[in-house]
Amino acid sequence: MKEMLLIKQGNVYDAIHEEPYVADILVENGKIIQIAPVLEGKIINEAQILDASDMNVYPGFVEAHCHLGLDGYAIGFEGADYNEMTDSLTPQLSAIDGLNPQDESIRLAMEGGVTCVAAGPGSSNVLGGTFTAYKTTGKRIDDMVIREKVAMKCAFGENPKRCYKDKDNYSRMSTASKLRIMLDKTIEYMEKKKAAGDDIFKKPAYDPKLEALIPVIEGKMPLKAHAHQANDIYTAIRIAKEYHLGLTIDHCTDGVLIADDLAKEGFPVAVGPSFGHATKFELKNKSFTTPGVLAKAGCQVSIITDSPVIPEQYLSLCAGLAVKNGMDEFDALKAITINAAKHIGVSDRVGSIEIGKDADFVIAKGNPMISETKLDFVIIDGVIRYSGK
Repeated sequence: MKEMLLIKQGNVYDAIHEEPYVADILVENGKIIQIAPVLEGKIINEAQILDASDMNVYPGFVEAHCHLGLDGYAIGFEGADYNEMTDSLTPQLSAIDGLNPQDESIRLAMEGGVTCVAAGPGSSNVLGGTFTAYKTTGKRIDDMVIREKVAMKCAFGENPKRCYKDKDNYSRMSTASKLRIMLDKTIEYMEKKKAAGDDIFKKPAYDPKLEALIPVIEGKMPLKAHAHQANDIYTAIRIAKEYHLGLTIDHCTDGVLIADDLAKEGFPVAVGPSFGHATKFELKNKSFTTPGVLAKAGCQVSIITDSPVIPEQYLSLCAGLAVKNGMDEFDALKAITINAAKHIGVSDRVGSIEIGKDADFVIAKGNPMISETKLDFVIIDGVIRYSGK
């Protein structure tokens, strides 16, 4: 049975074209199937009509880096599942096994217009495990997932140093060394598996950590590098180039100091969380000017909350603060839609309003980047999930 929705005569900000345009958008079974100045005919009579003639229509907002559903709304140990503190090397961990769709923070994110997030392990570990991309509605995470494993989290700088300084990781040199050793071991493990062929007796002993890193070595999954300080950003790039790996640079606090280099290197960058004080040394250059500087330099920029550092529902306001601090408004929109979707490898489904993509929309009478604007509708997979009316 067809489930159809027609969004009529909205002012469409599709995150592809810089200028908005007025159009009808037809959705069938959760996908965008037509976009036209006016849609008429028998098929229109079968659709639920949403009159958006006095409203702006945006793609659902996308968060490229957070811990939503892993670090709970309620404070305390039982609500926190985003850092495994017993081992500095845990690539075998997967966010999907810790995500809690019933957590209140996910509903609040959706009501703030965030329809898709990439959530995963924190930055205590040199290797933390894989991030998962999912929609912000549902009761069972298996039904909410867009892509189960979008990136392998690794971390540089203060966090792995501080968390494991009394165990086995006291310096930045140690962090880099540990990562290289794991990558080298994975390459050796893969070569032994290949040489063994189908002979089970010649295969190396099963190693879940190395198995988890095989997609990284094969280029099927990027490293998602927590890096604030410029030297840590350069180390992440150095290692990625040594091993010919995919890489995204997340947080990128010192990016404002090295924007020209980052533009030349071409790795996607995600900036944030930029609200609040510099609570540690490596955050001393934290600023909402950074996303705009990087975008003007030619980088692919996403803006992130690192929720719960900034509550996820305020993602669009973070983009607005970047605009207030010099970022072009269209670049800011892309930073929480199509660029974020590209950053986490799901732009084939979300991040822009285009035919064939998931029908995820934010609809409002004003600009969602401005705090005074209240959202009228949030739509996920063609279903109205929130109405502010």
